[in-house]
Amino acid sequence: MADIKTKPTDASVLEFLNSIENETRRRDGFRLLEIFNSIMDEPPVMWGDSIIGYGTYHYKYESGHEGDMLITGFSPRKQNLSLYIMPDFASKEELLSKLGKHRLGKSCLYINKLADVDLMVLKELIEKGVKYMHEKYD
Repeated sequence: MADIKTKPTDASVLEFLNSIENETRRRDGFRLLEIFNSIMDEPPVMWGDSIIGYGTYHYKYESGHEGDMLITGFSPRKQNLSLYIMPDFASKEELLSKLGKHRLGKSCLYINKLADVDLMVLKELIEKGVKYMHEKYD
């Protein structure tokens, strides 16, 4: 079985954010750090070389594959801000309709820049995602 690449590291979250060349992306990364820090009790941790994650949960698939993953987090990537906030977007359609410009992945929310979205709605989505993860995996 392949070794999972997304693991917690000892790298500095602040050094990572400060290393982002694009000023808007760097500023948005620091703003997301503030938002996630206001929601989460756990400190942020670098997962791999580009994801800032909070908390962990253990998963196990029917195939036998298992591992640990972050409960929530984000990555200020070159092409967009990737937010890892919940695998249950289908039940959040009304809230997502109020968010602003975004795209969805399986358990990722993609935003070009924070100026494109309502930050209060974003915070509520993050909070609901964390609650969902705690209910499912605690």
